[in-house]
Amino acid sequence: MSGTLVFVTEAEAIVCQDGVITMIGSLAAMALPADSVTIEVGDGCLVPGLIDIQLNGGFGHDFTEDPSSVWDVGARLPAFGVTAFVPTVVTSTADSRRRMLETIAAGPPAEYMGASVLGAHFEGPFISPQASGAHEKSLLRLPTDADDDVRSWSREAGVMLVTLAPELAGALDLTHELVSRGVVVSSGHTAATFDQGQAGIEAGARYATHLFNAMPSLGHREPGLIGAVIADPRVTLGLIPDGIHVHPSVVGLVAAGIGLSRLSIVTDATAGLGMPPGRYSLGGRDVEVDSTSVRIVDEGTRAGSALTADQAIRSLVAVTGWAPSEAARTMTSVPAELLGLEDRGEIRVGARADFTLLTRDLQVAATYIGGEKWA
Repeated sequence: MSGTLVFVTEAEAIVCQDGVITMIGSLAAMALPADSVTIEVGDGCLVPGLIDIQLNGGFGHDFTEDPSSVWDVGARLPAFGVTAFVPTVVTSTADSRRRMLETIAAGPPAEYMGASVLGAHFEGPFISPQASGAHEKSLLRLPTDADDDVRSWSREAGVMLVTLAPELAGALDLTHELVSRGVVVSSGHTAATFDQGQAGIEAGARYATHLFNAMPSLGHREPGLIGAVIADPRVTLGLIPDGIHVHPSVVGLVAAGIGLSRLSIVTDATAGLGMPPGRYSLGGRDVEVDSTSVRIVDEGTRAGSALTADQAIRSLVAVTGWAPSEAARTMTSVPAELLGLEDRGEIRVGARADFTLLTRDLQVAATYIGGEKWA
């Protein structure tokens, strides 16, 4: 959008130029250019663009099987308020991971208008066979078997996030290595005890992948990994608020217990996102999507979701009673801080002009990416 974009809320005006927020304050006190375009927020809610840091695919595409589809999916995600995402590659071959990094390095196609790809999330192969969930067990590996493929994983190479099980042989050393290369390490798909979970945190793990799922249950005598990550204020907790992976009452308990600054809600959506019920793929395995869940065909194991980001926000508001602007932090400022993104996740001068405009009932009214309205 050429010229100056001005969002007017009840409290303030937010001025954007050249894709960046340049001024926030009283509209009456501003001297704006003649070409300014004013957008009245009204009784809706303007929040930073939503960031989904665990997304396996969507609209019929599976990132593990077809990494190049990130741009097709990214071009449609703004319909749900998403302006940036971290595509997830589940346990697979080194070739799948390599192709994802090559796709990210090559950048989007010409005239691309969609959500930004922030980097890759490798969910596996260093996960526990006791908690592999929908992952293909034959492809699981131990961190002690890390080869040149793994030694090349870094933030610079496009690896943003890695999920591993901290109890596996070599996991702590690999965590140290990845963190030193700018990668965020997450504990997940694990059979870790409380002490093993703590050891992972001390090694540098700062996230928990889909809390409660693919890990031992929280016990009052053996709290396991769940107890370790909840108890440590250094760890941000990922959670799927679809009412299926975690009971709504438990979502509410976790939210009340840890507060806004450590809760990161994700969709963990699969190829079934935005699609009708049917059979799709996740990492080469057939999954069945129906009106309530996504499951591995013939096994019944849960396999991600078909949850949209705006549905996730509505669900969180419903179980916590948080204001929409507060709930949105779990998909804006919290993931941005976790990933070290200094130009996203907040409405402040100098940040990207990425916005999600929600209606009073928390539907997506419009999404803006770098000051441009997505349509």
